[in-house]
Amino acid sequence: MKNKILFLSIFILFAGISTFAQKVYSCDYKSDADVKVYVASYKSDADLVVYKCDYKSDASGNNGLWYFCNYKSDADKKIYFCDYKSDADLVIYFSDYKSDAGWKNSSKQHLMY
Repeated sequence: MKNKILFLSIFILFAGISTFAQKVYSCDYKSDADVKVYVASYKSDADLVVYKCDYKSDASGNNGLWYFCNYKSDADKKIYFCDYKSDADLVIYFSDYKSDAGWKNSSKQHLMY
């Protein structure tokens, strides 16, 4: 019985980590955001290629599959879209293809945990 409880606890912990930070909310003010983001025109300029998911359940793992929440309280990360690349913590590129999503610069991966 103890092993089942331990296994279940570990599973819940890792399941929570794997889905963390892919539900995002777009803030109106820079001061409200956890991460400042700039949208690049070219995939080669991006730290992260992002695919916008239609369903919350599709946005799992820290691999660029984002679901945009309507409410700040539902999001794992609050982001602010910057007008200038120099103001941003993270540069992203929005792709139309789910298979393109992923990190190009893994040194910035910690920003979305």
